[in-house]
Amino acid sequence: MLTVDSEVEIVFEELEATQKQFWNVARETGNFLNMLIKMNNVQNALEIGTSNGYSGIWLALGLKETGGRLTTIEFYEKRQTVALENFKRCGVADIVTSKVGDACTILEYLKEDELFDFVFIDASKPQYLDYFNLIKPHLKKGGLICADNVTSHAQKVQPFLDAVNNDKDFQTEILPLPAGLSVSYRIKG
Repeated sequence: MLTVDSEVEIVFEELEATQKQFWNVARETGNFLNMLIKMNNVQNALEIGTSNGYSGIWLALGLKETGGRLTTIEFYEKRQTVALENFKRCGVADIVTSKVGDACTILEYLKEDELFDFVFIDASKPQYLDYFNLIKPHLKKGGLICADNVTSHAQKVQPFLDAVNNDKDFQTEILPLPAGLSVSYRIKG
């Protein structure tokens, strides 16, 4: 498990106390995502579903080590405000760009040359397939798409899982982390 300074640990514990209210990932999942960021030297990451910033902090802590940046999207302005404060408290606000609004609309208007090498999906489960279709043109070869809740909300995310499993550009595995995490590696560009 990642060792963090005392202020970050306090924030983690505060956010973990409200995990069910804000639908945060489990600590094990956050730690794993942090490792993936560092192992793959991620430079440009995208998070769909900021909530209170818990998973974004895990991602951003990894990106601090790689010299990367995080763009995160949240539908609810109140949650975005909470997340921004948590990013500041954890010393990662300087590498986070936060966007508020409907994720599909924001993704639809990404610049053609805006590319990511890591994407984390943890928002509206029935829209996972839409997110995938909008993200694919912006994911570099060798990039990763990680999606949470693929076993806890299996029925709602099944169209996404079917699409990514049948897409010859990706190799996918579902990991038995709490709630289930799919990891899809882009093998073709």
